[in-house]
Amino acid sequence: MKICFASNNAHKIQEIQQLLGDPFELISLEDIGCHEELKEEQDTLEGNALQKASYVWEKYQVLCFADDTGLEVEALDNEPGVYSARYAGPARDNQANMQKVLDKLKGQASRKARFRTCIALILEEGEQHLFNGVVEGHIIEEPRGDKGFSYDPIFVPEGHDRTFAQMSSQEKNEISHRGRAVQQLVSFLHHRYVQTGT
Repeated sequence: MKICFASNNAHKIQEIQQLLGDPFELISLEDIGCHEELKEEQDTLEGNALQKASYVWEKYQVLCFADDTGLEVEALDNEPGVYSARYAGPARDNQANMQKVLDKLKGQASRKARFRTCIALILEEGEQHLFNGVVEGHIIEEPRGDKGFSYDPIFVPEGHDRTFAQMSSQEKNEISHRGRAVQQLVSFLHHRYVQTGT
C-alpha cells in the first residue's frame, strides 16, 4: 500500500520507512510530482502538519501524512518551538539554528528541553487523524556526533548520555519523538488496513 509522506527530506523518509515496514511503501512529494514548497503558516505544530497534509490531499488525492517537529527549551519559554527550522532565519541553516540556541542558553541554570513531533494523517474523503510524540532531555554545551539532523547534536534524551547525533538511526527510532509519533501512526495504519484486510 502506497502512502505519501509530505516531505522530500531523505533523512526523515528513511527513518519513517524503517518504522513503517511492510506492507507499506512510503512515497515522497517528488514521487507524486509535487515540487512546490509546502506552506507552514500556523502557530502550532498540529496546525502546520494539518496544513501540509491537507494541501497534498486536496491537490493530489493521495493518502498522505505530514509532520512538524519542534524543539522546546524550558529556559527560553519553549522556543524555538514551531519556528525550529527557521529559528536563525529563513535559510533553515541547522548550524546557525543550533548556535542560536546555545548562545541564548549561556548563563541559564536550566538546560531542560524536549522534542515534540505532531503527525497529521489524511485518509479517504479527507478523514483526519493526529498523532503526537514527545521525548524529554537537555541541551548540552557544544555539539557532539555526526548522525541525525536538525538539533540532534546538542540534544541528549532523558536516561541517556549520548546525543541523538551519536546514536544509530535504529537506536534513535526506538526512543525519539518522531519514532513515538510514527509508532502511533503505524499502529493505526496496521489496525485499519492490515488487521481488517481493507
